[in-house]
Amino acid sequence: MSSDDVRGETSTPRELLAAVTLLAVPITVLPSGSGDLTFVSLWGLLNTGSEVGPAGIRLYPLWTYFADQPRPFGSLPASIQVWPLAAVFHLFAATSAVSGVLFDREDRRVTGGLLVLAAIATAWVAAGVAGRFGGVEGPRLVVPLATIATITLVAVAYRSDLVDVFPRDPS
Repeated sequence: MSSDDVRGETSTPRELLAAVTLLAVPITVLPSGSGDLTFVSLWGLLNTGSEVGPAGIRLYPLWTYFADQPRPFGSLPASIQVWPLAAVFHLFAATSAVSGVLFDREDRRVTGGLLVLAAIATAWVAAGVAGRFGGVEGPRLVVPLATIATITLVAVAYRSDLVDVFPRDPS
């Protein structure tokens, strides 16, 4: 691929804001039978309810979750193992967009590709959560919020950059 084929444009401040905002979008939200909620996020778990603390919120960071695990990392379910990767893909995509906006140094295909990988990883985590907790207290709908938000950003902002990666007609 020649240097003429590479786009010179970088992410806009609006796209950067969207990519950074994705860092706060929960992977999914699990309601309990008592009406409390558990937010599964890129950074850990956030539980609501009066029994979890004086403010009604308990944070359980991802690094604490893994540090508290009695089992080795390799023996955990694959969807749990991919959880930190989802955070890393999102963080790298946001960093790539920051680089584009602040320093005019970005390949939008890399940013878009990282977001696609982040969407796949968050979908995997959400599917694992659904498999483990979706039927504990009856059927539950586990909506992959982060996956939907990430794919939406890719479709709106980075689709044309990613389409160029795979040419449709090789001739």
